[in-house]
Formats: sequence, structure tokens, C-alpha cells
Amino acid sequence: MSGYARAAHALGAEVSGSDSKSSSYLQRLAAEGVLDASIGHAAANIPAGEGVELYYSSAIPSDNAERLAAREREIPERPRAQLLAELTALRRTIAVAGTHGKTTTASMIVHALRAAGLQPGWLVGGSVGDELANAEWGDGEWLVVEADESDRSMLSLNVEIAVLTNVELDHHATFGSLAELRGAFREFLSAPAHAVIWDRTELLALRAGPVNPYDAIALTLTAGGSSFQWRERSVRLTVPGAHNAINAAGALEAAHLAGAEEALTIEALATFHGAGRRFQLLGASARGALIYDDYAHHPTEIAATLEAARTLEHRRLVAVFQPHLYSRTALLAREFGLAMARADVIAVLDVYPARERAEDHPGVSGLTIAEAAADAAGGRPVYWLPTFADARPVLEDLLGDEDLCVLMGAGDIELLGRELVSR
Repeated sequence: MSGYARAAHALGAEVSGSDSKSSSYLQRLAAEGVLDASIGHAAANIPAGEGVELYYSSAIPSDNAERLAAREREIPERPRAQLLAELTALRRTIAVAGTHGKTTTASMIVHALRAAGLQPGWLVGGSVGDELANAEWGDGEWLVVEADESDRSMLSLNVEIAVLTNVELDHHATFGSLAELRGAFREFLSAPAHAVIWDRTELLALRAGPVNPYDAIALTLTAGGSSFQWRERSVRLTVPGAHNAINAAGALEAAHLAGAEEALTIEALATFHGAGRRFQLLGASARGALIYDDYAHHPTEIAATLEAARTLEHRRLVAVFQPHLYSRTALLAREFGLAMARADVIAVLDVYPARERAEDHPGVSGLTIAEAAADAAGGRPVYWLPTFADARPVLEDLLGDEDLCVLMGAGDIELLGRELVSR
């Protein structure tokens, strides 16, 4: 929502907002004069006067105090998808869709277009790296956005170039089956003039029209990076993992369709150091362990992140995971355990509930994943550390020189990582 606030402000709107707690996003918006958000939801947060429109994220229920007040005042009350649809109608839009890799791929596209002088705007779920914010309206003709399937908002967008990274069942409250999810992506891919799709048969089959397939050809993984071929050109990356090489190939293909000069986009990605909370180095612990933060919150993402971490020098790979959503934890506990077992030492925190309530999911906790990890770990140590207060002293004592610790999750686990970094 902070990205939408930034775009609305750039277009001349007076912007206000609220959140349950402060964050770096809100602090940055306030520092830049975009808005001074209220902490806590209350009817009084809605501005007085005429011409007010209320937009809400999918995490905000219908009985929220501000939504109730808007209805009482007959203020238009709209989901965020409608605002994003309006914004994408104002610019030629590149939309990145898929279960995994949206933020990184979109960030790579932004860097590629900027390097080619196209001055894009962007609305991305996290910082696009190099101290750039998660959103900017820009002066060019292109807008780069993430197309989110979690609430089907991707189907509301006006898209010229669609990028599809992968399709795997997630967001179980929205999609009851993989077939239903595939149907939604098929609908998303039906309208854009161009479709850039990872070169896999099951993905290419989702597009009825012309396709620009992509892949990282002749991929070689290096320490903390990779090299591969794209359109018979050599590409080098300084972000680790095969998944990032594939993301980069898709980003380069999208930038090519947008008219960017290939040599400039390749050069830009060679100096791309990653999007915010995507294998982001936070610093070192008091005893010399490197602390990384990653947004991985699905078994496939965890596996990819840990495989990428293995390309870096380390004595032990320590994985710390905060599950996100009770529904995802219950349905994918075994898969989470198998993915976490790629580490030498494993720690699991309790579930970050986000929009869900523990009472609606009795018997589900992070312990479910810790037990699954223990079953798969072959005797390697597995810690069940429900809270930050439990985890911090254990990790501080555990982590030593030449250890590499990756904290993963879509909740607030970044805060624990920053606590572990030596000041």
C-alpha cells in the first residue's frame, strides 16, 4: 500500500493512511512528505470533507473501523486492485506474475530500464535495491508492477507485457486446486500483447497467443553469483542461485520488448545486488557469523534460498524460519521440513499470523514444521524457538565465526535478524 500512496501523491492526491504498527516504509514516506500515517485503525483517521476515497489491502477485513466509517459516510470503499488497475491504465505496463520471484524479477526490470535511460515508474512489493524505494511514478512511458495472484488482483490490471515466472499452488484460501490457479494465470495471460514466460511446457500452455520464452542457458553457478547465455550474449550476476539467473533472463527479455538496449541491460544486471529482503546481507553477529534476511515463505523458495547460500563460503549453514499463515503451515508442513533440512542447523519460530487467527486453526503452530524438519534432517540439530525472546539468546550463543545464518519468512523476522547483528 505504501507504493500506491507514493504514486497517488506523485499524481497530485492528498494521501493519508493507517497501519497497525510503524515500519520502515511508513517512516520513509513521512520523511519524504508523502504522508504521515496513523498507527492504529480508527474512524477518526478518515479525512473530513468531500472527495475522499478509501482503498484497503486484502489484509483489512470488512468490519475494520475505517471501512465501517467510510460506509456510514458513503465514501467510496475500494480494494487496492482497483487503484492499481487505474494506475496501470495510465502507463504502458510490464506486469510480473508467478508464485515465486515476482519482486526480484520486477526489480531487475526496473534496473535494466533505468540503465537504458527509459526512466520507468514502478510499484513493487519491496525495495528494488540500491537504496531505491519500493515505488516511484517516474517520468518515462513504462510502469513495472507485480501482478498478485493471492487475491486475484492480477486480473484487474491493464498490461502490455506480461511476465510469468512459475506456477505452484499457494494461497490456499483463494485457490482450491492447482487447476483453479492455472485457470487464473491463463486468464491473466489472455489479454497482454506480449507474454514473457519461463520455458517450461506446462507454463507455455497457459498462453494461447504468441510467446517469448526465456531461460538461463548454459548456466554456471559461481561463489555468490552465476553466468549464463541470453540471446547469444554472456550475462554475469552477483546475486547467488540458479533461481536468480532464471529471473534475470526473464527480466532481460521483458526489457528487450520494452525497447531497452541489450548491452546496457546486461551491464545493469551485472551490478544488481538484490531486492530488499531477498538474500539481503544485514551484517555480522558479535562472534563473526554473517546474517542474511530473505522473504522466502514457501518450501520452493526456502529450498532455492538455501541452495544459493551454499554457493558462499561458510563453516555451517544455519537456517531460521518464521512460518507465514496457519493455513500454509498446516498444508505444507512436510514440504517445509524437507526444504529446511538442506541446512546444517535449523531453527523454527512460531507462525506469523498476518490476516489469520490462531483460534481458527487449532493445533497448528511452527512446532509442526520443526517436527517435520527433525524427521528430514538426519540427526542434524533442530531448534523450536517460538518467540524472538526464545530465539535471540540461543542464536547468539550458537552462531560463530564463518557461520552463515539465513533468516526467512514473510513476517517480521527481519527484526530478529537486525537484533543479531553486532552494532
